[in-house]
Amino acid sequence: MKPNQQIEIIYIDDHIIVVNKPAGFLSIPDRFDANKPSVSAFLKSKYQDIFVLHRLDKDTSGIMIFGRTAEDHKHLSNQFEKHSLKKKYLALVEGFVLNDSGKIDKPIGESKASGGQMIITPKGKQSITLYKVLKRFKKYSLVEADILTGRMHQIRVHFKSIGHPLAIDAMYGNRTEMFISDIKTKKLSVSKFEEEKPIMTRTTLHAFALEFRHPSSLEEMRLEAPPHKDMKALLTQLEKWD
Repeated sequence: MKPNQQIEIIYIDDHIIVVNKPAGFLSIPDRFDANKPSVSAFLKSKYQDIFVLHRLDKDTSGIMIFGRTAEDHKHLSNQFEKHSLKKKYLALVEGFVLNDSGKIDKPIGESKASGGQMIITPKGKQSITLYKVLKRFKKYSLVEADILTGRMHQIRVHFKSIGHPLAIDAMYGNRTEMFISDIKTKKLSVSKFEEEKPIMTRTTLHAFALEFRHPSSLEEMRLEAPPHKDMKALLTQLEKWD
């Protein structure tokens, strides 16, 4: 499937473009392989000048905003720095999160033992995540996370640190995919000739909302990106069986 068939443009004007990034897409082009699909490359091919403000991990889906001029980029970047631009995520995590809401304030830095992996370390940068529980299941919890700092893998590392890693997370969690048999307590009827297919095979994390001030009109805006089919399907099965 071609990239332009997957990237949904939520909002566009002369100053900003807001999209719903699919999982599997990079935010910016790969340094070593420019052929790998990325959101910024796709937008530049259609709209020319695009200024990147933030990134999402390849396997994280959700809302992203891009400036269309250097001035717009500067205005939005200032909002990021002052934390007046708010990013909200949906995360399905393991376990029954007891507190209805909470704050995770733990410094994050890069692991020297595992390249590209982040850890909680006193030598790391201050990292703050606010959360509230939206729904509790028997084995999982759906939470809304609001990051006050934009550290690499912040939500994934923070929730792991409190004993609730993402339900699916190849780097920080306990599984790389989920099946109905992981959720359904009763015996699942599957033919001996039929292999069970996973419901979801990437991190259970979706950036679903942005709150910011428009760089030109200064209007307060809130834009949302609905979860994609795989996450919707997983949540539906949890509602039904868990």
